[in-house]
Amino acid sequence: MIDIVLHKKLKGASGPIPLHLDIQLDKGDFVGIYGPSGAGKSSILRMLAGLLLPDSGFVQVNGETWYDSQSSLHLAPRHRHIGMVFQEYSLFPNMTVRENLEFALDHRRDRDLVNTLLDSIGMQELANQKPGILSGGQKQRVALARAMIRRPALLLLDEPLSALDMQMRKNLQQYMLKFHTDFELTTILVSHDAAEIKKMTKRLLVLEQGKIGYDGNPVEFFASME
Repeated sequence: MIDIVLHKKLKGASGPIPLHLDIQLDKGDFVGIYGPSGAGKSSILRMLAGLLLPDSGFVQVNGETWYDSQSSLHLAPRHRHIGMVFQEYSLFPNMTVRENLEFALDHRRDRDLVNTLLDSIGMQELANQKPGILSGGQKQRVALARAMIRRPALLLLDEPLSALDMQMRKNLQQYMLKFHTDFELTTILVSHDAAEIKKMTKRLLVLEQGKIGYDGNPVEFFASME
């Protein structure tokens, strides 16, 4: 169980946006966050990751408190059991594919998992190459595998496929769904792509001016807009 209560005054194009979020996630949930640009979608992920300090609230993940404004507790990102994949691949250019994955290991343990993940994303033959020679889709596969390496309690996906072509997006969606199932993850996906959200998520949060305007089935929501 993940309990999230976050309050943060954000700066929008037309002025301040008071972000208020109060939700619970069950283990295994795959949740989409949808809404216009500037509504605060990415800010939610950044606060959950510990990259942005909320004004108040708390985050509790499987009984562990990551953030609590009342007790002034704010775990650093490295202490939060998360995986995060951005639109930008954020790979280390001076490291090989294998080294990028090994770097994310806790104390360099479980090297067998590195080989398992390399096999899963079809990158064993390129394991000793550096990211500079990889295609965008290959880089994003490596970024996804790196997010899996610590077996995260929470996987955060921030528009991870928006820079890729349609066929590559479909391929990567399958990888993400497979990892979500195989690793028994709880996953939050921020996306502007309605088709992607309908295909991948089971629950949809629609963010409007910092508040949840809809919380329910994604297929039903988008059908109501047609």
